[in-house]
Amino acid sequence: MRGEKGFNYILVNATRRKIGRYKDGSVDLASIKGKDLVLSLDSGAQATAEQVMHGRSGAIIAIEPSSGEILAFTSAPDYDLSKFSDITPKEYMKDLISNPLKPQFNRATQSSHSPGSTFKVLVALCGLELGVINENSTIYCPGSYTYGNRTFKCHGSHGATTVYRALEGSCNVFFYKLIFDIGIDRLNEFAKKFKIGTKTGIDLLEESKGLIPSSEYYEKVYGNNWPRGILVSVGIGQGEVSMSPLQLAFMTALVANNGKSFTPHLVKGYLDEKRNFVPYKFAEVNTGVSDRNVRIIKKGMWLVVNGGGGTAKNIRSSEVVIAGKTGTVQNIHGRNHSLFVGFAPYDNPKIAIAVLFENAGYGSEVAAPVAEEVILAYLRSTGDIKPKPKEDKPKKEKKTNDTLDLMTAIEENR
Repeated sequence: MRGEKGFNYILVNATRRKIGRYKDGSVDLASIKGKDLVLSLDSGAQATAEQVMHGRSGAIIAIEPSSGEILAFTSAPDYDLSKFSDITPKEYMKDLISNPLKPQFNRATQSSHSPGSTFKVLVALCGLELGVINENSTIYCPGSYTYGNRTFKCHGSHGATTVYRALEGSCNVFFYKLIFDIGIDRLNEFAKKFKIGTKTGIDLLEESKGLIPSSEYYEKVYGNNWPRGILVSVGIGQGEVSMSPLQLAFMTALVANNGKSFTPHLVKGYLDEKRNFVPYKFAEVNTGVSDRNVRIIKKGMWLVVNGGGGTAKNIRSSEVVIAGKTGTVQNIHGRNHSLFVGFAPYDNPKIAIAVLFENAGYGSEVAAPVAEEVILAYLRSTGDIKPKPKEDKPKKEKKTNDTLDLMTAIEENR
């Protein structure tokens, strides 16, 4: 991108007046233009993501499932880059550094939040892959789950619940119980296949690993007799579990593309001296999960948006079939964090997305509708769905004499 500087040698006289080129320019050195990077960002999706994030705190990342190309990438609040193109005003820098919302912190790749119920996608898939459950297995939900002397509530009494219905209605009890059958170490190993608890390898310098705890981790923190009740929270994506929005988006992309994709990246390639496009190659990521089990999870995510009891049925769209999972994460410092992960179209995924809004409320009410906006913007820009027709402005009615007479009569009768 930077290229190399060139030099021109100029002859000047004693008064520094230019009198010609030194040695007729034979020792001049021409500059070398840097190569133009070609990014994967989609202008429609990116513009929409930036618009909906304005005035908020959080991140949005959208990925093309089949390639790992990042289609939209936002972290908010942000800051004005033009202030750094010249001498940066001291006051501006001071305000930027002291801002409690930390605009210089890249929330998209560096923040580590509990994924909440969006994590149930991974826990359910892990249970299927290990043979702990199958698509017909049921776990009974009476509305709560008691472990030791503590009782953990659910969103309702779901009765005998399959994995499909557990995802659709986000049944907590299903996952409270499932995590004990899976075991923390097996979940830890499975999560690594999806680049969770490790870096994804994105072509940026800053990236958080997140955390999927293990028995070794708990032994370091609590000792050999660590309390097993901790696992209850892990099953629903809380407790010590933490992921970045990038990891959430990539997990969703892998599910959407049946367990395969490429390292997430922003740069597709570059243009050489002849303006030919030279693509970069990225490592393939293959989780090795079975197509059958991924289809079960994808159907469960379809029910979240399109089922009668889905937690995100408010974003059911007539333009495209979206599948996803909502998440609402408890926050001891204020309002809940709002999350949503999803992909579309359901039958042929072209975009996978993760939306995180800090201190915003329920995932179904805040993050999910925003994800729908970005998904629709991208699919319209690529022509996968028709552009939204422009609304015709209502024509102003011409005031005829009859109309004027009627208005006058109304005024006189008031």
